[in-house]
Amino acid sequence: MALKIGIIGLPNVGKSTLFNALTKSHSAEAANYPFCTIDPNIGIVEVPDSRVEKLVEISKSAKKVPAAIEFVDIAGLVKGASEGEGLGNKFLAHIREVDAIVEVVRDFINADIQHISAEPDPAEDVETIGTELILADLQTLEKRNADFEKRARGGEKEAKIAVGLIAKIREALENEKPARSVEIEGEEETKIFHELQLLTAKPLIYAVNVSEENLAKFDAAEFRRRTDLAETEKVIPISAKIESELAELDEAEARIFLVDLGLVESSLNRLIREAYEILNLITFFTSGEKETRAWQLRKNSTAPQAAGKIHTDFEKGFIRADVVACEKLIEAGSEAAAREQGWIRSEGKNYEMKDGDVCVFKFNV
Repeated sequence: MALKIGIIGLPNVGKSTLFNALTKSHSAEAANYPFCTIDPNIGIVEVPDSRVEKLVEISKSAKKVPAAIEFVDIAGLVKGASEGEGLGNKFLAHIREVDAIVEVVRDFINADIQHISAEPDPAEDVETIGTELILADLQTLEKRNADFEKRARGGEKEAKIAVGLIAKIREALENEKPARSVEIEGEEETKIFHELQLLTAKPLIYAVNVSEENLAKFDAAEFRRRTDLAETEKVIPISAKIESELAELDEAEARIFLVDLGLVESSLNRLIREAYEILNLITFFTSGEKETRAWQLRKNSTAPQAAGKIHTDFEKGFIRADVVACEKLIEAGSEAAAREQGWIRSEGKNYEMKDGDVCVFKFNV
């Protein structure tokens, strides 16, 4: 199942234009008025990875399956969403269902494109959405804490830990800091933290929608200063207009267009890579004559856990895995040559998977 990333932001900041560029479609209405998106638009996007093509060539695979991410274009948020204003309740419910968030912030002025305020103010926009998510989380904590306190008075150990954790999170939220900024200690706190399903706990990327002329010279550090964001927050520039134009071009034309703009790669490719990073993901591969496939996996996962991504029986009956680094297999030119070089290793149950590992799993069920 593809990981879900929600695209959020105030109305008319470029969310739907960005979604259409990501998915190379026109499925999301991009109109010049608030709330043109009501029900979320959903699209599956391939993760750009040149290694897949090279493995297909080496294995002479009949089929290729890149890794994928599901992007969800969520209705625009307004002040008061945590209390149901605008489409607030729907908006917040949809965010709870995603693994990470891309918050689109408009940082250009165009008299032909309305903004919910008189004119775009990135600092105000960031504060508005941050405040609404924090208020929603405070409501969640208030509801959950009453139950935990009752159970803690009865002597339940986990409930006592939860009450202490909620106090830490509440303090951060009341100081206008997201839940993800709180230091979580130990397995028990980690388990409770995830179960709380807080909106501000989700990994977040700020996608700053800028004008074409400002894209190449965008300064993320300066933007953080203007919007009072912590240095740890991910910020990348995107021109939704440029990306929508790139989506209409074939690969060769897109490369020329990027060179003309002084850009190395599409901002959307960078966005997808950053999404992988904040979700703590790596890619491993299986490759043969039938198929070359890229698989998503959490960092620090073991070989049996990787095998379980393919089929639960593989994990249950895991014996070992034959593993070679993708770059070594590409350098060798074939599996046989890589084996002759001694680059294919036999790894057991405790092996920690690395990004780019190409695997053949041995199992018994």
